[in-house]
Amino acid sequence: MQRILVIDDDSAITSLLKRGLSYEGFVVDTASSGREGLTLARESSSDLVILDVMMPGLNGFEVLRRLRTADEHVPVLMLTAKDAPADQVEGLELGADDYVIKPFRFDVLLARIRSLLRRQRIDHPAVFRFADLHLETSSHLVQRGQRDIALTSVEFKLLQEFLLHPRQVLSKAILLDRVWGYDFDANVVEVYVKQLRQKLEAAGEPRLIHTIRNVGYVLREQ
Repeated sequence: MQRILVIDDDSAITSLLKRGLSYEGFVVDTASSGREGLTLARESSSDLVILDVMMPGLNGFEVLRRLRTADEHVPVLMLTAKDAPADQVEGLELGADDYVIKPFRFDVLLARIRSLLRRQRIDHPAVFRFADLHLETSSHLVQRGQRDIALTSVEFKLLQEFLLHPRQVLSKAILLDRVWGYDFDANVVEVYVKQLRQKLEAAGEPRLIHTIRNVGYVLREQ
């Protein structure tokens, strides 16, 4: 089942979308503020995000900017009453995949959601392989050879980032931005790389994630 995150401070909208999308077979998470939405986005590995613009505190454009820094692939559909062309341009240039104006028809919104999810399946691989490492995004399956590896959602995102850029050195700053966002200390990268290595090497397998001193980390064979 695909998971959709709705970030909107209008409880009537979140209630409507949760009810309607759940009926269509989606798992739906809701957040009533930008900060709550960012936290859920980092924890839940959503397949698509529906994002309002006009929210108190952290508005939708800032949420989108931070989402794109942490995850450049998840589809984001802006759902907002701000219908000025300049607002639509800003949202699309920040990385939104679609822009729907309120009020909206649910059947039209549903068609746009399904279109984005189909495009996501075509554009981005569902399965990654490197050496004896195997990762499937749809099922969150991770294997080293024939051994299954249980990862948290953050560890999974971190490993996927390495698999998206094999043999490419990724700095702490890049990993921090793409996996966690701006609200975390850089030391968190070291902690999670260590945890991920322990799980990947638990049966004595050779190291795949290597430290490049004073530069960052790289996924490569010995």
